[in-house]
Amino acid sequence: MRQDALLRSARRLVPDPVDAQDLLQTALIRTLGNWDGITDKSLADAYLRRVMINTRTEWWRARRLQEVPTDALPEVASEEDRFGQHADRALLMDVLSVLAPKQRSVVVLRHWEQMSTEETAEALGMSTGTVKSTLHRALARLRTELESREREWHHVGEPAAGHGVVAARAA
Repeated sequence: MRQDALLRSARRLVPDPVDAQDLLQTALIRTLGNWDGITDKSLADAYLRRVMINTRTEWWRARRLQEVPTDALPEVASEEDRFGQHADRALLMDVLSVLAPKQRSVVVLRHWEQMSTEETAEALGMSTGTVKSTLHRALARLRTELESREREWHHVGEPAAGHGVVAARAA
């Protein structure tokens, strides 16, 4: 049956069976509108398949450009927020400097680049166990350093040089 063959063609173009049925239906409607323009009716199936391909391409382009509705508008970052983000980044870069190079590499790949333990191990040429233990020690060192800086800030009453906004925001 021609319909089954055409539906199989549609299924090859889109992964969802319901979308495939919609694609075939849309192509049939478009083909019917141009039926008189098809001079060789024996090539109607080929024409219909071409219409399905073009329709699928249109759908793909339209979906890429669609806006996604949300319940709330995203907040626009204020100048203060941007300043705070810059200060947080500066603190992070400064605190990372207390780590050994291997520890710093593991922290950056796992948390900044969001690589898996296995990907990090492969990238650095070490075992996954070494990545885990190195990360554990590095994070403990970072916690200690951040707590130390926070104590200094509270003790002196002023933030340590270069860390004012982050420390003030954390308090």
